[in-house]
Amino acid sequence: MKWATRAPSALDYFATLVGQDEGLPLLEAVAAVALDDYPELDVQSVLDGVDRLLERLRRRLPADAAPLHRLRLLNHFFFRELGFGGNVNDYYDPDNSYLHAVLRTRRGIPISLAVLWLELAQGIGLRAAGVNFPGHFLVKVQLARGQVIIDPFTGQSLSREDLIERLEPYKRRQGLVDEFDIPVELFLQPAAPREIVARVLRNLKEIHRAQRDWARLVAVLDRLIVLQPDAWDEVRERGLALAELGQTARALADLEAYLAHADDPLQVQAVQQRVRALRAA
Repeated sequence: MKWATRAPSALDYFATLVGQDEGLPLLEAVAAVALDDYPELDVQSVLDGVDRLLERLRRRLPADAAPLHRLRLLNHFFFRELGFGGNVNDYYDPDNSYLHAVLRTRRGIPISLAVLWLELAQGIGLRAAGVNFPGHFLVKVQLARGQVIIDPFTGQSLSREDLIERLEPYKRRQGLVDEFDIPVELFLQPAAPREIVARVLRNLKEIHRAQRDWARLVAVLDRLIVLQPDAWDEVRERGLALAELGQTARALADLEAYLAHADDPLQVQAVQQRVRALRAA
């Protein structure tokens, strides 16, 4: 008897990486996101490239280096010597989210730069974490005298006043003013690896949606739904994108799954209308 076999897809590989929160390999999971656009990419080569950078950094560190000294050396190495920084000329290029491209060009967006910086920081023993700050991903390091917050886009250390100023427009939009105000410290909680991968994917989602690139949008949403199976808004968005691609059966399956779990009356009404239109077509 012959058994039908299928080689694991890029999505299968990603699903294996993000299957459990414990031990979720952040660097590998984010590197694997690029496989949709670069199917021939060797993800292991990305990991090896970061390992080589880490080894170069470790060779410069005295064994008894204090955390503050380690942080200063890391920032000089990453931002000055290697020249990593934000891609201010083409911020919405999808390559800014792909770690193999960021390693090659030394240009990215806050979260992709943060993932690389965090790998190096943790590799030299710093208590470092990502921060899901509104509008701009940050990193932080816990030192004996408190925490240092860094903008991975520029390498700048941010004071509490800087953070409050950056947060102000978001708080106004959300109505978090006066008696509803929330202290800035609540926006500085460490981000879990799953949250970081989700933010990478949501950045790509916004780029592809803005460009009406439905096929690439579906590929990103496939990953988001694997990452967060109960994210029903993402299921709705995938259904709408599939409809744009003319894949009616798959679109209806997603939209009806969304309706079975949705609790937003306005979205429910819009999706019900779209379902009726797809069935009538």
